[in-house]
Amino acid sequence: MKKTFITIIGALMMLVFIGQLNAQVPQAFNYQAVARDASGNIIATQAVGIKIDIHQGSSSGTVIYSETFSTTTNQFGLFTLALGQGAPVTGTFAAINWSTGNYWLQVEMDPLGGTTYADMGTS
Repeated sequence: MKKTFITIIGALMMLVFIGQLNAQVPQAFNYQAVARDASGNIIATQAVGIKIDIHQGSSSGTVIYSETFSTTTNQFGLFTLALGQGAPVTGTFAAINWSTGNYWLQVEMDPLGGTTYADMGTS
């Protein structure tokens, strides 16, 4: 009897706990790249300016979100960004409805750390 009572209480506690779980959409995702100059040489341990645009529908579609970053590369030219946590230019990252179709990521970079961005491509 005592074992059955403990099992029932345990099962009820588990149901309450599961009912309290809420899935949350992450408000950022990681992006990594290696910065290179126009000749293909790695830009190591240097400040770079990055601009990210998210296009809806196609690579040339409407920009629904845009943000900028100032970051520094490591000795291998690598930099890591948390997209969604930069300085917003256009739109709101949390308002993007990722379930409504295709989205395209455009990356622009200023190898001198400023805001004179050159297009690095869209994928």
